[in-house]
Order: sequence, then structure tokens, then C-alpha cells
Amino acid sequence: MGIIGTILIGLIVGLIARFLKPGDDSMGWIMTILLGIGGSIAATYGGQALGIYQAGEGAGFIGAVVGAIILLVIYGMITKKR
Repeated sequence: MGIIGTILIGLIVGLIARFLKPGDDSMGWIMTILLGIGGSIAATYGGQALGIYQAGEGAGFIGAVVGAIILLVIYGMITKKR
């Protein structure tokens, strides 16, 4: 997958994560994309390392959304302390 595909998947995953997590998350498109990409990377390699799913399975997308939600919660905790 190229860089454009990675950015598009990151945007989709980030938007889904922001939709599923309650609360006010005022961040721009760039942070949403970075959040989605970070969640995708963390969940993909973590899930594959644990043997939960293989590359290319639909569970990887679900794992990416869960990873992005976790990153969103961490991001919210960090920005609220300021």
C-alpha cells in the first residue's frame, strides 16, 4: 500500500475512532489522520505479534479502530493536563 492509501485508511480509522469515543475532541484533519495511522500501526503489529489475526484480515481494521480509540483517550488525557 502506498503513502496515499495509508493516509486514506488513517483518515477513515481516525474519523471512526472520533465518532465512537464520546466527548469533545477538537482537533484538525492532520491530527485525525495521524491518530488513525498511529492506531493502525500499533494495532496491526500488536495483533499480529500476539497471533490474534493475520495480515489482510478484517479483524485488523477493527483492531486499528480500537488502537486509534486508545490513542485518542491518551491524547485527551495529555491535552487536558495543560
